[in-house]
Amino acid sequence: MSQPLLSKEEYDAFRHFLEESCGIVLGDNKHYLVTSRLNRLTEEFSFDSLSKMLEALRQNKNQVLRERIIDAMTTNETSWFRDIYPFEILKKDLLPELAAQKPNPLRIWSAASSYGQEAFSIAIAIKEFQQNRPGVWNGNTDILGTDISPTVIRIARDAKYDELSLGRGLSAERRQRYFTDNGDGGWTVKPEIRNMARFSEMNLLKSFSNLGKFDLIFCRNVLIYFSSPIKTDILNRMTQVLKPGGYLFLGGSESPTGYSQAYEMCRFPDGVVYRLKENWKA
Repeated sequence: MSQPLLSKEEYDAFRHFLEESCGIVLGDNKHYLVTSRLNRLTEEFSFDSLSKMLEALRQNKNQVLRERIIDAMTTNETSWFRDIYPFEILKKDLLPELAAQKPNPLRIWSAASSYGQEAFSIAIAIKEFQQNRPGVWNGNTDILGTDISPTVIRIARDAKYDELSLGRGLSAERRQRYFTDNGDGGWTVKPEIRNMARFSEMNLLKSFSNLGKFDLIFCRNVLIYFSSPIKTDILNRMTQVLKPGGYLFLGGSESPTGYSQAYEMCRFPDGVVYRLKENWKA
């Protein structure tokens, strides 16, 4: 049975919870979106109504419920080699530059890794680069994938994907080369790629201080969901974990302009990436 739309007070309280919890900003007219995404959870957790479920959320009685609501409201839209151009820039321009610098290990952060496709796409791009540069970072690459959702992190760690998800951006050649057919309609990432990446649950609103330093950060199609102050905060805190001269990949509609002065735009034949200024003081 469909639920009635939330009252203005309930909706405003939920908006506040969502922004405080994970930074997502809902507009004034998203009542239907919230109701449609959360309806099934009322039955799953045996609440009589959506209003009663949100009341339990406000009382902070159920951590599992809290996680499931955040899962339901976050968008985990992803594909292999999404938008293509960041991976072309990585292979053609940035990896040769980094190979000359010889960072040991090469460290890359996929800051909203979802089900793991971005982190594993990065790993495949590095593996393909290494085919022409044998010995470069051989066994010495650390790709960290993080996401706020415990559910998607568990899936990323399993590294198993069905036919439908593999068909989104992954060529037949790469599938055969880097995946093992499980025989049940699913495929598992081969150890040579899987071992290059690790995954951890992380909220971008929290501290980055325990992450160490990265040569590259991918934070694509994430900032668009945040308010301007949160965008500024995240971009500025990323300067603490990005090496001077390191590169930041953002989504095609995203830019640090107006939010942080720490980055300079770098244009490559395949697209744009942002570089942390060498003399920037975090």
